Order: sequence, then C-alpha cells, then structure tokens
Amino acid sequence: MRILLDTHALLWWWKTEEQLSSAARKAMESDSNTIVISAAVAWEIAIKTKTGRIHFDQALASWNELIAEDHFTELPISSEHGISAGQLPLHHRDPFDRMLAAQAQVTGWPIISADRIFDYYGVRRIW
Repeated sequence: MRILLDTHALLWWWKTEEQLSSAARKAMESDSNTIVISAAVAWEIAIKTKTGRIHFDQALASWNELIAEDHFTELPISSEHGISAGQLPLHHRDPFDRMLAAQAQVTGWPIISADRIFDYYGVRRIW
C-alpha cells in the first residue's frame, strides 16, 4: 500500500521516532508499504527552516539521499492536486495540510499524521 507522510511524521521519523504512534511506526517499517513524501512536505520543511522555526538545514542539503536511504518515494504537486486543494472546504487554512489532504483524496492513499484535521476531509489517517 502507498501511504503519504505528514510533515511532522517525517521529522519525527528522522529525529524523535518515539513520538510516532506504534501504528504509524509499524506502517512506516512494513516492507509491504511504500511511504510517499509529497513535495509539499519538502516545501514546508524548507520554509520552517528558513524562518528558524525548525533546524533541518542538513536534511535539506541531503534531501534526496535521505529519502532514498529510507526507501521513500516522492510525490510531485500536480495541477489536479492544486485545484483539489483550492476547492476543499475551509476546515483548515494551512496550505501544506490542505495540499496533503487533496493529494490523499486524489490518490486514495491514507496519510500518517497525528493531526485530526485530515478526518474532516474524509482522508484515511493512520495514527
């Protein structure tokens, strides 16, 4: 199964794995799952690093290597994703979460996230 990762889930995987729920960790470790990282996640991490909210300069500098090392795949943002995100109900104004919700809806994939906002969008959430 393909599974999207929310930004915090990826950051916790890299830095503080114990913050992941057991269900999230199990899904990420399973060889039968393909973990997918949206371009929106890279974008969010880059912005938060630039503004000093988080410190992931090294991760950004070696992004492709880290993703490959963990056997994750990437999901670009398509026009379909953008249109879908723009048409979502305004349950949430965070553009990154809205994009992830849209991508999960368009692809039909679940998302690993502690954030319950995805439940309002009818996205299957693993946590």
